[in-house]
Amino acid sequence: MTTKPVQADLDKQTVTKAYDRWAPVYDLVFGPVFERGREAAIAAAERVGGRILEVGVGTGIALRHYPKNCQLCGIDISEQMLRKAQERVTEFGLTNVEGLWVMDAEHLTFPDASFDAVVAQYVVTTAPNPEATLDEFARVLRPGGEIVLVNHIGAETGFRRAFEQGFAPVARQLGWRPEFPWARLAAWVERARGIRLIERRPMPPLGHFSLIRFGKDALARAA
Repeated sequence: MTTKPVQADLDKQTVTKAYDRWAPVYDLVFGPVFERGREAAIAAAERVGGRILEVGVGTGIALRHYPKNCQLCGIDISEQMLRKAQERVTEFGLTNVEGLWVMDAEHLTFPDASFDAVVAQYVVTTAPNPEATLDEFARVLRPGGEIVLVNHIGAETGFRRAFEQGFAPVARQLGWRPEFPWARLAAWVERARGIRLIERRPMPPLGHFSLIRFGKDALARAA
């Protein structure tokens, strides 16, 4: 079910360096801002249950909030972030965390149909090739499972759109795309076999972020 590659406007090295730099202050800077989105993503994954992959696990800020009966795997492109996450796993005795790995979301090393849910918070818009990354999420997802995203979606009109377009070159150096359009996700799900949109819901602050849930049909197979 792979989709046609899109010209990448971010590269892996830039994103890795950006998040290595953010690691020491990430929780302080982004913890409160992203809290509502994290809560919504965890709640959605909890309803699915089972084995959950958190892509872009970062410092592991969300891990202890998942139910103990869920088995968790976490990956991140930043080794510095994962060191913080491992400290959290040890500190809180998170025995339901199966493992944490440095891994590229576009090239997951897990077998097909490995997870009941794939959670990616504030990740897809930072991926060099978002469509290929989503293909990988769908590949490792079991039939009947869900992909749960929380992401900033670029404005389609107005002042915010103009600001996002103007800020984009600076944002690339920080490892993200402020102008990322919904149309890219809509086009991906239209092409992806066996994947459907379940929900798209605006999240605080100010509705600039969205909770997005994709479902994999029960009879779907990996391409």
